[in-house]
Amino acid sequence: MNFNSSIFDRIRISQTVEEPAERGCDQPGCSRPGAYRAPQGRNREGRFFHFCLDHVRAYNQSYNYFKDMPDDAVRAYQKEAVTGHRPTWNMGIKGAAKSAAPEFESVADPFGMFGNFRPQAGPAEPQRRISPGTAKALDALGLDETATREQVRAQFKQLAKRFHPDLNGGDRSREEKLRSIIDAYNYLKSAGLA
Repeated sequence: MNFNSSIFDRIRISQTVEEPAERGCDQPGCSRPGAYRAPQGRNREGRFFHFCLDHVRAYNQSYNYFKDMPDDAVRAYQKEAVTGHRPTWNMGIKGAAKSAAPEFESVADPFGMFGNFRPQAGPAEPQRRISPGTAKALDALGLDETATREQVRAQFKQLAKRFHPDLNGGDRSREEKLRSIIDAYNYLKSAGLA
């Protein structure tokens, strides 16, 4: 770095630091120096009283920033303090669905590039993805992939009663079908669908 540069010659930094004059204590009737600062309060941020040590201690013990502030306003202040009193925006899929839909309506599509695509107003239900084994087990019970846990249990009970030998006068001809139904139900149970 060249300190003899013409650029550095144009930079001037003020080295003079003014010493503040000795202030007196802001407490009425006190003649001691006010060496200690104390905040003036809400809506006067950045302004301070100057007190002596005894008076600043008394002031700090009785100081309450939220004095005469309603409870709702205190809660709102605390909530905003979490983000440093800065604005925040919704993020993610759910936040974007609320804020992006009106903006999308105003977008012109002169070439019909997007067709009839419109974002859904509410959050869409997640599509259930099932494995081939789960699909086979649901098929064995006579259900489709949209079946709920309660529907799986109810269907299993109904089929177990229909094919159980004890409920069919001891007829064992349908015992193999009952075994496949029980295996399918146990598989769905292990997959968390029953």
